[in-house]
Amino acid sequence: QVQLLESGGGLVQAGGSLRLSCAPSESTFGAATMGWFRQAPGKERTFVAAISWGGSVTNYADFVKGRFTISRDNAKITVYLQMNNLDPEDTATYYCAASRRSTPRALNDTTVDYWGQGTQVNVSS
Repeated sequence: QVQLLESGGGLVQAGGSLRLSCAPSESTFGAATMGWFRQAPGKERTFVAAISWGGSVTNYADFVKGRFTISRDNAKITVYLQMNNLDPEDTATYYCAASRRSTPRALNDTTVDYWGQGTQVNVSS
């Protein structure tokens, strides 16, 4: 079973930046839409951002537009989430996700085929 391996979470002050990374455990993972979701304590998991296999199509939740950027390096089979101007409300567990059957705009809980274990992001005020 392929695993998605996340890294880059941590503690940062409000206004700071973090970059999350995600890579599949197998180099033969192949084409897939990749994305990020997050879940804050006591809240449901929500979509954050997604990117197509070729990287030309991206989709963002409204609450991160202009602050977060999703990108991918297919040579390294890695997807990144650059998070700038972080706010305490961004505190959550961030999950990497992959889908072989969804476009970035259609990525949601029901179309994800693979999930990462999650990486914690804490933003202090």
